[in-house]
Amino acid sequence: MRLSLIITTYNRPESLELVLRSIECQTITPEEVIIADDGSTPETKALVSRFQQDSELNIIYSWQEDKGFRAAKSRNKAIAKSNTDYIVLIDGDTILHPRFIEDHIGDAKSGYFVQGSRVLLTQNKTKRVLDQQKINFSFFSIGLLNRQNALYSSFFSSLMSRDKNFLGGIKSCNMAFFKEDCINVNGFNNDFNGWGREDSEFIVRLFNNGIRRKSLHFNAIQYHLWHNENKNTLLNRNDAILQHALFNRLQWCDNGIDRYL
Repeated sequence: MRLSLIITTYNRPESLELVLRSIECQTITPEEVIIADDGSTPETKALVSRFQQDSELNIIYSWQEDKGFRAAKSRNKAIAKSNTDYIVLIDGDTILHPRFIEDHIGDAKSGYFVQGSRVLLTQNKTKRVLDQQKINFSFFSIGLLNRQNALYSSFFSSLMSRDKNFLGGIKSCNMAFFKEDCINVNGFNNDFNGWGREDSEFIVRLFNNGIRRKSLHFNAIQYHLWHNENKNTLLNRNDAILQHALFNRLQWCDNGIDRYL
């Protein structure tokens, strides 16, 4: 399967470097890696340029002007640049297990999107990881807040991964879907500004368009570096957009990815 890995980032080049290094160590390399940059300063572009020159990864850089947290628009622009049929979304501070891409390919299924989980690192562990440039972790690593998510097991994954539609635990930091399904609901809603709910509203429209959820456990593991929580000053407005989609059973948003296709 040809797959595009899209990385959302903003002004954390030291974290993004470790993420890119973890992608270089994958058992299966993604067809392309697209950096969805929500307006970072030139340090991030310099890092990406270095990897484009030195790495065997096929890296595409998608940048937009910094006008606040606009992850929905940034992801739409990156997805529009993709050249494959399947999309995996991660954040620029999530270090990947070596079989992350292999697992997502194995779990891709027509009519479904995939929701993975994450392992949270403590603040002290994150500092050590950044200082030591560490990208290898396991269930037994110190400094893991939710250690159960670090257990890698194909056997337990086949038993515990669920096929059920619900909005709890929706996170675009470990999410995968077919590009066609995304385009059929017009992608993420560009009306979202500020942190929160843009991923849940996107999933609501996928549900309403007949796409089901597959929740992964014990594979497609990623390790999320600690950071301060994003400001959510516009969360009430974003909640209203989500509730509108739920109440009206929307399958489409007017201000979406079609602007960039």
